[in-house]
Amino acid sequence: MFIFIKKMEYYGKITLGDNMINFIICEDEKLIRKQTKNIIVSLMMNYDIDYKIHEFDCYDDKFEDIVKEDSGFKIYLLDIKTKYISGIDAARMIREKYDDWSSVIILITAYSEYKYEALCSRLFLLDYINKLDNCSKKLREDLVIAMKHYDNNPTALDYEYNHILYKVEYRQIIYIEKEPDSKRCIIKTNEGIQHIPGTLSEVYKRLDDRFLKVHKSMIINLNQIKKYEIRDNKLTFKNGDYTHLISRNMKKELIKSVSNCV
Repeated sequence: MFIFIKKMEYYGKITLGDNMINFIICEDEKLIRKQTKNIIVSLMMNYDIDYKIHEFDCYDDKFEDIVKEDSGFKIYLLDIKTKYISGIDAARMIREKYDDWSSVIILITAYSEYKYEALCSRLFLLDYINKLDNCSKKLREDLVIAMKHYDNNPTALDYEYNHILYKVEYRQIIYIEKEPDSKRCIIKTNEGIQHIPGTLSEVYKRLDDRFLKVHKSMIINLNQIKKYEIRDNKLTFKNGDYTHLISRNMKKELIKSVSNCV
């Protein structure tokens, strides 16, 4: 299940998008889940950021569905002991199975004997909190640190549009296209589209080397390409979208960059 928190400001409702923060709680004690959720809600009143709280009582298939969903910034609050697998195993699944090294993971447990194993697991855990040792205070402190990680994430494009702050992870961007007759661009992700102010050239300067400007109106994410058909000058993305916006002088550069050209 999840709780969707809507935040209202004088300019209206915040729009959903890939800048969303997902707080993922896995805790088999209902009272602890409720306390954790209340701490998150209280903290997020200080931020103009859209977010969801997802709640689980064990590491089941539904939990794994959230893990493998490539959307938004994630902060995991994991209990060590639940049904099926441990919190350490869940953290290993997040990091190693789904190659997610950017999400924040905090372990919360009453079992102090697992602390050494957890912190020596090389899973880049933010903290290991003992439920019996001032848990609420330490959790608030850790969440503030987690939000700083979100603010300083170097693998995301952040911007302001209509008085709303957005952050889109580079890996989620499929392409960015200049909007016709406008001073803004369209960002396409698997979750939909968002708008970013500025010219395509201005946006391009803020991206890393996984992106290539293939046309005066188009930037592509090289990691999102399925194939490039040279004869038809047709570039197909993994989500099924395609474009013919490949300029003549960028064809050779694109061919060099794409390993699965046909």
